[in-house]
Amino acid sequence: MKKFHIKVNGKEYEVEVEEIGGSLAPVTQVSTPTAAKAAPVTPSVAPATSQETKAAAPAPAAAAAPEGAEVITAPMPGKIMSIKVQVGQQVNAGDLILYLEAMKMENEIFCGRSGTVKEIRVSEGTAVNPGDALVVIA
Repeated sequence: MKKFHIKVNGKEYEVEVEEIGGSLAPVTQVSTPTAAKAAPVTPSVAPATSQETKAAAPAPAAAAAPEGAEVITAPMPGKIMSIKVQVGQQVNAGDLILYLEAMKMENEIFCGRSGTVKEIRVSEGTAVNPGDALVVIA
């Protein structure tokens, strides 16, 4: 039996899932909402682009980051709902950077390292694809 914490419409639930061998089983009970601490998402570094992919890539992903900086990229396609940082703001590893809506769910995007916000390459309402640059931390 595995336990998962999920968040639906702002309410957190604890769900137990039992793996069974290929047959269907009824749900036994739905638990009441409980507070769960979200694990930080580790953002990935934007891949280097070649001349072929640079022409097809959206503008936010095409600009290079300063040396030694971390580029927080979109992990999935979606729409930027809310940006929680400003240029020049000091952030710590694990701080909430922004909310990305994907498939009607708001996903929290966290900072992978401590530093200063150097650039915000998106704005609220921007549609993004996987790998698009969102924020630069140096």
